[in-house]
Amino acid sequence: MDSRELTLRGIILGALITVVFTAANVYLGLKIGLTFGSSIPATIISMAVLRLMGGGTMLENNMVQTQASAAGTLSCVFAAFPALIRVGYWHEFPYFVTLLLTMAGGMTGVVFTIPLRRALVSNSDLPYPEGTACAEILRASSPEGDAQSLKSLTLGTLVSGAIAFATSGLRLLSDGFSAATVVGSSAFRLSGSFSLALLGTGYLVGIGGGIAMLLGVFLAWGVMVPVLGHVAPTANPLADATGLWLHKVRFIGAGAIAVAAIWTLLALAKPVAQGLKEALSITHQATGDDSDRDLTPRTLVSLCAGIAVLLAGLFTYFLWPVMSHGGALFALVILGLIACFGLGFLVASACGYMAGIIGSSSSPISGVGIIAIIVISVALWGLESGGLLTVEQRPIAIAFGLFVLSAITASAAVSNDNLQDLKTGQLVGAAPWKQEVALLIGCAVGAIVVPWVLQVLYQAYGFVGAMPRTDMDPTRALAAPQPALMAAIATGILTHQLDWLMLEIGAAIGVVLVVLDIVLHRRNLALPPLAVGMGIYLPADVSVTIGIGAGLGWLLRRFPKEQGTMIASGFIVGESLIGVALAAMAGATGSADTLALPIPALLNAGLGWAVFCGVMLWFGRQVRQSQ
Repeated sequence: MDSRELTLRGIILGALITVVFTAANVYLGLKIGLTFGSSIPATIISMAVLRLMGGGTMLENNMVQTQASAAGTLSCVFAAFPALIRVGYWHEFPYFVTLLLTMAGGMTGVVFTIPLRRALVSNSDLPYPEGTACAEILRASSPEGDAQSLKSLTLGTLVSGAIAFATSGLRLLSDGFSAATVVGSSAFRLSGSFSLALLGTGYLVGIGGGIAMLLGVFLAWGVMVPVLGHVAPTANPLADATGLWLHKVRFIGAGAIAVAAIWTLLALAKPVAQGLKEALSITHQATGDDSDRDLTPRTLVSLCAGIAVLLAGLFTYFLWPVMSHGGALFALVILGLIACFGLGFLVASACGYMAGIIGSSSSPISGVGIIAIIVISVALWGLESGGLLTVEQRPIAIAFGLFVLSAITASAAVSNDNLQDLKTGQLVGAAPWKQEVALLIGCAVGAIVVPWVLQVLYQAYGFVGAMPRTDMDPTRALAAPQPALMAAIATGILTHQLDWLMLEIGAAIGVVLVVLDIVLHRRNLALPPLAVGMGIYLPADVSVTIGIGAGLGWLLRRFPKEQGTMIASGFIVGESLIGVALAAMAGATGSADTLALPIPALLNAGLGWAVFCGVMLWFGRQVRQSQ
C-alpha cells in the first residue's frame, strides 16, 4: 500500500485551503458569532484535488485536512482581538503583532495536545463525532474502502446537502421549531433545530451525552429563565426571555462549565501526567511504534522555549508605550506567560474534552473564553489592589488582559480542533508526529491570513459600537458579539461593576452535578457534568437536536452500527459543504438571502417538520435494512 503521508504538494494544497476557510470563518464569526467546522470540508476538497493530481493516498489526504482545519480554526481569535478596538486601545489591527500572537497561541495549542492525545484520544472512549466522520470519509473513499459504506456516506451527504440548501439557501424549509408560553411573569420556551448535522452529531455522541445536554436545556428554559422572570417581572416576559438567557443564564452555564471542567481535569490528571511523561521520554520515543510517536522531547522543549520568548517579547512590546520601566512591566509579562502556559493548558484540556463529547463545531469556545478572561482580570485586579498597578493604568490593564486572552483563545480553539484531527489519525493509522508537524504549519499559514482579514472587514464594515470612520453606515456594521462580551467582562471586573451572582449560582450547580455524577457512577450510570453545563450555555436548538439524535441512536442500538455511523457522518459532511458554499456566496454578495424564495411562514414551518421527521424515518429504515 502507498504510504505517502506528509508531502510538499499536500502542504501547499493545505495552505491554499487554509486561506479560504480562515477568511470565511472570520467573516461569519464577526457577523453572527458562529463559525463552521473546517475538518470535513477540507477532507472532501483535498480528496477531490489529490485525485485529479493523481497518486493521492488516504494518509496524505488526512495530512491536508489536518493542516487546513488547524488553520481554519485559528479564525476563533475573532472572539478576542476586536475587543481591543472596542475598549479603544487599538484603532486598527497591527499586522505583525496580530500575526505573531495568533501563531504563538495556536502553536501552544498544538504543544498542549501532545500529552492530551494520550489521555483524551488514545486511552479514552470519547466519541469525537467530527473526527470519526472524517475517518469514515477517508476509509470509505480509499481503494480498500467498503462499497456499501461509501454508498451510505454518499446518501447521507446528498440528503443533508440538499436539505441544507433548501433551508439555508432557498429558505424553503424552516430551520427549526419553537414553542413558548407565559405563566404569570415567567416565560417557558422549547426550541430545536432541523439541522441534520446536529442530528448526526447526536447519533455519534450517544445517549449519555444527549440526556445530559437535554437536562441542561431543561434547567435553562424550564427553571432558570422562568425563575428570573418571576423575580424581576417585565411588561413582556416572552420577549425578554431571550435577553435573560443571554445575559444571565449563560453566565450560570459558564460557572457550571468552569466547575465541571476543573473536576474533569482533576479526573484526567493521572493520564495527562502519564502522557506528558511519555511525550518527554526519549526511551519511549525510540521504542514506540510510529503510529504512537509524537514530536521528539528536544523538539517539544525547543518549541516551548521559543514560544515563551516570542510571547514575552510581544507582551513587552504591547505594554512598553505606557509602562516602560518598573516592576509593573515585569509582573504583567510574567502574568501573561503564566496565563498562556498554565491557564492556557487548563482551557485547552477542557475544550479538548468538550470536543470529544459533542464535536469541535458545537464546543462552546466563548464559554471557556469567559472563564479565561475572568481569571485574567481577577489577577490584574489583584495586582492593582497590591499596588503594582495604579488606577490610571487600569485602561492598559484591561487591554493587556484582552491581548493575553487572544493568545489563549487561539490555543484553546486549536486544541479543540486538533484532538479531532488526532482521533481521525488514530482511526486511519496516521503517524501522530507527522500530524503535529502539519498542525504547526497550519498555525503559521493561518496566522498570516487572520490579521489581514480582520483589518479588511473592520475597514469595510466596522463593528457595532466601534467604527473606523464617521461616514460609515452603522446598519452594515458587524455585530462582533463575543468581543463585546469579553470587553464588558474585563472592564466590569477591573471597575468593580461585574455581577458575580450568576457565575456563583452556576458554580454551585456545577458542584451538585459533579456529586450527582459520582453517585451515578457507583451504579454504572453517567451524567457528564460538563455536558449539562454545555446544555445550559449553548442555544437550546443545538442541544435539543443533539439530544434527539442521541435518542435515535439509542432506539436503533440493536441494529448494526456501521451503516448508521456512515449515514450520520454524511449528514455532517453534506451540511458542512453547503455551509461553506453559502458562506462564500454571502461574503461575495453581502447578503445571506440572495437565493431566498418568498414562502409563507406556515408552509415553511410545515415543510420543515415534514422533511425532518421524514429523514429520521428514512434513517431508521436504512439502519434496520443493514442488519
